[in-house]
Amino acid sequence: MNIITVLTDFGLKDPYVAIMKGVMLSANPLVKIVDITHEVGPQDLEEASFLIGEYYARFPVGTIHLCVVDPTVGSVRRPVVVSKDGRLFVGPDNGIFSLLFRGADARAWEIEEKGRPEGTISGTFHGRDVFAPAAARLSLGASPSGFGPAVTEPVTLPRLFPDVEGDVMNGKIVRFDRFGNAISNIAFDAFETFVHGRPFTITLDDLSFTALSRSYYEGRHTCLVGSSGYLEFGVFMGDLAAEQDLRKGDRVEVMRGAP
Repeated sequence: MNIITVLTDFGLKDPYVAIMKGVMLSANPLVKIVDITHEVGPQDLEEASFLIGEYYARFPVGTIHLCVVDPTVGSVRRPVVVSKDGRLFVGPDNGIFSLLFRGADARAWEIEEKGRPEGTISGTFHGRDVFAPAAARLSLGASPSGFGPAVTEPVTLPRLFPDVEGDVMNGKIVRFDRFGNAISNIAFDAFETFVHGRPFTITLDDLSFTALSRSYYEGRHTCLVGSSGYLEFGVFMGDLAAEQDLRKGDRVEVMRGAP
């Protein structure tokens, strides 16, 4: 009944994802493998970290989440196993697990060389040679602490969340979904706490909103709380990212008080 989910920036043109699945199934033919996405922007650790925060708790306790977005593969960055909320995570210690470490309940262990498979480790494909074998071992009952020493200072990404200056909250767009909806880093609970029932104005590019919509059909352009729990922006029956020529990192501003 073990489940391993897989998130990467590998895309589907190459055999990399299938190779990792082959490694895991060779070690544990009974494991269930679930693809999250392989379309994370290349080397985009920020996008990956927000995605992990969105999906991991939707899976049963005991699920193993294999997450490989690894721009510094082959360097001295550590491979790690992370434990949080009864789930396990395997991947590089490069900031991809930043959201997991916001609370005090996340723990991490380095995957030392003695905890890795025998044989040559590729300098370019730790997904195959380090992370997939580690995920498979966990699915067979290995203890996270058996891989190596505890990691006391995991790498976290800077400037993941909005900053507040007086009556202005400054956020940004962190990803786009397939429909071109622009998803920000402003969580609804943080937004609610900031505006505290007062009037507000939300701006993105040349779009401005003084109320949140419930869904995408309630206006040509909408600002709403998406299923991820973050403020997002869309255009009805269209692609907002293309229409507005939006990019990751574009500023989202929330101003509280009457305009």
